[in-house]
Amino acid sequence: MKWGVWVLPLALAISGCATVSEIDASLPTMNVISGKKPHEYAQCLSEKLASSRGALQVEPQKDGVRVIVPQKLSSGPAAVFDIEQRSGGSSIKLHERISNVPLRPRDVRNAATECISG
Repeated sequence: MKWGVWVLPLALAISGCATVSEIDASLPTMNVISGKKPHEYAQCLSEKLASSRGALQVEPQKDGVRVIVPQKLSSGPAAVFDIEQRSGGSSIKLHERISNVPLRPRDVRNAATECISG
């Protein structure tokens, strides 16, 4: 019985909807540099997350691209990548919807890490 008391509030907190601007306003959970150009990095993310997240939304920006990752079980964004062109590659910032929840899915972070150089 006690287990159910904790699971329901956690499920409700995780399932709450957030907008891209709300996610973007949060502190980045990853801030790295890659030797890949922004479109190459975005393509790698799309390939790595295709099986778990489906199609990603890629939007051109002034100096790069923004990639919006959908949630697994509900509508709305789960994460936002801001990928900017820089000499010799790109700078990448990852903002996640539930960045302060330790039990969040790790597929987005794993894909982000694997695409840095691989």
